[in-house]
Amino acid sequence: MSADTHVSVLLAEAVAALAIRPAGIYLDATFGRGGHSRAILDSLGVGGRLIALDRDPAAIAAGASISDPRFTLAHAPFSRFDAVLDKLGVALVDGVLMDIGVSSPQLNTPERGMSFRFDAPLDMRMDTTQGETAAEFLARGSQSEIERVIRDYGEERFAHAIAKALVAARSEHGISRTGQLATLVAQVVRTREPGQHPATRCFQALRIHVNRELEELSLALPRTVERLVPGGRLAVISFHSLEDRIVKRFMRDAAHPPQPPKGVPVRAADLPKPVLLLVGKAMFPSDAEIAANPRCRSAVLRVAQKA
Repeated sequence: MSADTHVSVLLAEAVAALAIRPAGIYLDATFGRGGHSRAILDSLGVGGRLIALDRDPAAIAAGASISDPRFTLAHAPFSRFDAVLDKLGVALVDGVLMDIGVSSPQLNTPERGMSFRFDAPLDMRMDTTQGETAAEFLARGSQSEIERVIRDYGEERFAHAIAKALVAARSEHGISRTGQLATLVAQVVRTREPGQHPATRCFQALRIHVNRELEELSLALPRTVERLVPGGRLAVISFHSLEDRIVKRFMRDAAHPPQPPKGVPVRAADLPKPVLLLVGKAMFPSDAEIAANPRCRSAVLRVAQKA
């Protein structure tokens, strides 16, 4: 598998979950390398339309290979999909798909700095044209800020010790490469789950922070519902517990709005109405898919329909 190869996770399940209407308009909020987009286009009729977004310039370049008049690709993070739809004159869409994991090309390309498997510049940005790199954050962040990021986004129990070591190390020689970071964390984290590199959680935390991944997701979810037609579907694939927790709670709360206390006289017509209807249960990759693509083992697909 080349560095630029990406296998779309839960491909058939995600596209089926959208319940695609041949003449509908759909949004693929995370194009990646276009696996989901191509499958959606295959399901659309001649009158259908697909709008895709990605913040990664490399993904945008890869999307140039799709020459389909029904397809539009925009360079933007998914939190800015509103602006993209407005610019295209699209008010509502029939379905939204969000695959919010990191793509294999991002992990497999050393200069992106997202993996401890390579010694490379410590970048970690999904959009390499703007924003602060992980190295820049580690150079200017306070110890308490670095500790908070590693603890909250990496769920790392050694966050305090790692942050303290990082701040001490940067005063001596700076931390600008993935190899430096991985080695330093490995020296601090003496125990880890079998098969997991000591720096796994730290790298995850810094990537999430640099790209504002959880903020992007929290901003985008409620607005996707506003742009769905009644009966339109929202399908979200997440890859770790922090993301899935946000998706699960959002869909649950939208499907079960708070009700007044028992005994309070309220007319049925005045009760809060659900915004979403949950569609089925959470879906996970099959054993066969995990065997073919081990990186998908933590994926979960949740689906909801606009009421």
